[in-house]
Parts: sequence; structure tokens; C-alpha cells
Amino acid sequence: MEKKASMVLSALLFLAVSLTGCTDKAPEVTEAPKKTEENKAAPSEPKPGGIVKYGYTQPFKGLLDRAFYGGEDDNLILRFVTDSLLKTGDDLKTYPHIAEWTESDDHKTFTFKLKKGVKWHNGDELTMEDWKFALETIAHKDYTAAGGSRYSNVEMIVGVEDYREGKAKDIAGIKLIDNYTMSVTVKTAAPNTVSKLWSYPMPKKYFAGVAVKDMLNSDQVRKKPLGIGPFKVKKIQPGEYVEMERFDDYWQGKPLLDGAIYKVVAGNMATSLLENGEIDIMAAPNSQFKEVEKLTNVNINKQDALSYSYIGFKLGTWDKKSEKIIVDPKSKFADKRLRQAMYYALDRQALIDAFANGLGKAISAPMPGVSWVKIPDDQLNPYEYNPDKAKKLLDEAGYKDTNGDGLREDPQGKKLTFNFDAMSGTEIAAPRAQTMMQMWKDVGLDVKLNGGALKEFNAFYDVVEHDDPSVELFAGAWSLASDPDPSALWKSNVLWNFPRWYTAESDRLIDEGISEKAFDPNYRKDVYHKWQKLVNEEVPMLFLNSPVDVTVSNKRLQNVKANSFTNQIDVHKWWVTQ
Repeated sequence: MEKKASMVLSALLFLAVSLTGCTDKAPEVTEAPKKTEENKAAPSEPKPGGIVKYGYTQPFKGLLDRAFYGGEDDNLILRFVTDSLLKTGDDLKTYPHIAEWTESDDHKTFTFKLKKGVKWHNGDELTMEDWKFALETIAHKDYTAAGGSRYSNVEMIVGVEDYREGKAKDIAGIKLIDNYTMSVTVKTAAPNTVSKLWSYPMPKKYFAGVAVKDMLNSDQVRKKPLGIGPFKVKKIQPGEYVEMERFDDYWQGKPLLDGAIYKVVAGNMATSLLENGEIDIMAAPNSQFKEVEKLTNVNINKQDALSYSYIGFKLGTWDKKSEKIIVDPKSKFADKRLRQAMYYALDRQALIDAFANGLGKAISAPMPGVSWVKIPDDQLNPYEYNPDKAKKLLDEAGYKDTNGDGLREDPQGKKLTFNFDAMSGTEIAAPRAQTMMQMWKDVGLDVKLNGGALKEFNAFYDVVEHDDPSVELFAGAWSLASDPDPSALWKSNVLWNFPRWYTAESDRLIDEGISEKAFDPNYRKDVYHKWQKLVNEEVPMLFLNSPVDVTVSNKRLQNVKANSFTNQIDVHKWWVTQ
């Protein structure tokens, strides 16, 4: 759950991890000055020129095409390089951008009209062939096997199954009218069709000769990505930095900055890097907020995030052949009383206060407070910190200390331990994991780091996504799409349902939330309230908190805006005073 992209309609990953060893120095950029009497007040008129450094605290994966990326790490680069045909407003609604649309009376056929003269970074003009090519790529039978995860953003189109299975050469529901006009017909009317439909084109000519199965590791994705955004990629040092330069023919006008450098930095150095002007803008770790707040050369923006952190239970596996979750009735966590007990054992508010400077709110369902369908707290079990209740539930479920060592055995009297996976990186990663494990130990549960250590970001998601048999309990986070439809994370047929949990009722409610009745927003909200209550009772995850994002920018950088989705709004309008 993207992991914070305005129109990435599948969910995107959002987690902060640290810098691994750098082997190549990033391009030198004149250091941004600290606050002085001369630069307190910015000029009233924007001035062109200058380069800014954008810092991020995890090595990026380097999947620099929208159809294949999966995390916030790559998303932040793509926000400089790519544009969506549609855009998401501060109100989380979908609006025209490069394309506008009309809708049939039955809400099934959408006709999109593209602006003329929009150019790719190589000078080719953007046409509807490029969007059609993107939809066909995502619908292709080899796409998911090649590492793509956006099929849920095209599966609603008429004829997708026949195309995917090789029964048709084209997708029946896609009609190319001319170079700038295309219609898309969907199987059923839904209130979120436009917001969910994949809206990022791919340069068809540029990918000519590259099979879908080979795209993930192609130069077009890894080394020389092509976009229609305000900046184009100049140089990539994998996992360390991406240097970008201004695209003069950008469709919204020549950007003001000469360029931008996306640079991986050590999370524990964020405050000093901002203070010294080595980084111009970044989402600062909440654990350093008190130190960042004291800096005099920066502006700080706090924004309730459309995201949440969680502890997930592995309750099954992903079957690649059927592309469906197989729930394991023998999972260590099959008894929901155990899952609920582990919830009661966590003092979530103490974790927020100790490791995030209080920047967050404990939640008990997978909808953050900024979502318009968030269920009122008083309608959910809040799972407030209550170790006595946790112990009682464990006793009832048969998890008892039978040998007097202070740790509980399983209901069959056998030794019981749980593997816990969490990510490394920030200075608080290890102590936070140790604190949670101690809280579980206080109620008699033996939880240990899987392999004895925290994992780097990409290694963590590799074992979680591929259901490594050693993974049992894992700490992660999701940044969500603008529409509240939870399909991309919670349906029985989606890869990103990492706990591998579903029920027939959960699938039914999720489908009901995008039914024709759900065109009534009150009906839709009621459906999602019922779904949140179900998840709250079944506890496939321990929902920890919905965070407050802190964007910190040097005062020389002007026109930075943020919302619950991103701090990279209209980057072509960014400019610097020096």
C-alpha cells in the first residue's frame, strides 16, 4: 500500500530503515546555508536555478517504473520523474490531470481524453497507446510472476481474464478511439472505478522488444527509466542516490530547480544532516522530533498520515498457481485468543511516547483517523494495555507454564517460542523490538528475533512476501491509497495480504464496499464499519498506531507543501533562495 503515492492505487510500503554501506560518493552540491539574518525572509518572487537534496533513510530498491515498484523508497524518486493521468486532491478525491473523463449513465464505461503535446523525457509524445500498453502489461499472464503487483488495478476491466489466459489478443473493454482518446469499460459499476484504475502510462516504443517477463530487470526499469514528470534521471548509484535534472519540456512548464538528488542517509544522522544543510528536505524520524524541533534553519510540517504500523501474524501461505491465500489451520496463531492476548500485552501508547515522541495515535482497525470511513473508537474493542487480561486469555486457551520457568508451553505442553521479524535502521529499531518482546515475556510468551537479529528493509520484505517458513510474527507498516477500498491488502486473492488471512465474510464485505449500493457514501461507510469490526474481533494483525508524518525542509527551499499523502506536491514549483 503505496506507500504514499497519489494515484498508486494498490497499497504501498512505508517503513523507515537505515543506510547500508556506501561505496560511491553522491554528487557534490553546494551546501545549503543555515538560517541567517539575510535569509530569514524569502524573496517574494520565485527564482530559477539550484539543486536540492532529498533524504531518505532506507536503501531504495531501484524499480523505477510505476508498474513494478512496491515501496515508498522508489515512490519518492518516481514522484520527481513520473506523472499520473489523474491526480488526488488534499481531500483524497480523484481529479483530472493530464487526462479528463466522462462517465456513462450505468457507471461502466469511462471515456478519457488526453492533453496534447505531453512529452516523454526522450522527446516522444505521450499518446493513449502508452496508457493502453501499461494496462496490457499489468494484465499480462507473465506480469505477476515477473514481480508485478498491480493486477487489482486492472482486473475490473471487461475481457481482462481472456487476455490474461491467452484467449484474446486484446482486452475487450479497452477501445482506442484515437491517439488522445480511449474508453475503458468495466464489468460492474463501482464507486471507486476511476480512483482504482491504473493511471500511469508506460512508453510503448521505449519498451519495444522487452517481454513482460523480462521487464522487472530491464534497463528501462532499472538503469534508464523514462518518465513524463518534471525531472529526468541523470545518474543512478544503486541503493545510494539518484541524480535528476530538470526536464525543460515538462507539460506543466519548465521546472524552477535545475535538479534534485535523492540520497540515502543514515536515519540516526537525520538531525545533524538537516542542521548542516547537507539535506534540504526529508521526512524526519519521529524519534528525533525533539532534536529537529530545536533547529533554526528549517521549516517543520506535521501531518496526520494515511498509514499505519502493525505486527502481523503468519496464518497461511500464498499459492502462486491459484494466486490465492491458503489459510493454515495449524498455524501457531490459529487460536484468536492467543492473538488477542498478545494485543492486550502491548502498551502501545507507551511505545508511541517512548519511540516516536508521542507522534501517533493507537488504532485498533486498519483505517487511520484521516480516512472518511474510519469507525468511531467506541465501536471497537480498543485492546488497551491489560497484561492481566492477556494472561487470563492465555490460560483459557491452554497456554500455561507447566515447568515453572516463567514461560508458557503450548496447549500440548510442548516448548513454545515465536520468531519475530523486524527491520533495522533507525537508532530506535532495536530497543523498540526488545521492548515489545519484553512486554510479551511479561505475560509468559517467549518471543525471539528471527535469526537473532533485525533485518535490512529489502531482506525483511523478501522473507515476509515469500512466506519463508521461519517467519511467524513480523513488524511492518502500510501507506494507503486515497480510496478506502481495502481489497489490495485484505482480499483472499492478493499477494500483499501478508498475514495470509481472510474469511468468506471479510471477502463479502470488501466486495460489498464497491457494489452499486455503495454509490451511497453512507451505505459504503456502514459496510466498512462492519468490516473493521470483523477485523477488530479476529485480530489478523496487531494494529499499533497511525503516525504523524514530520516533513522538515531547509528554509532556503520554497513552496513545499504536504498532505496526508505526500510532501512532494508540485515539485516543479519548488525553488531555492540560494
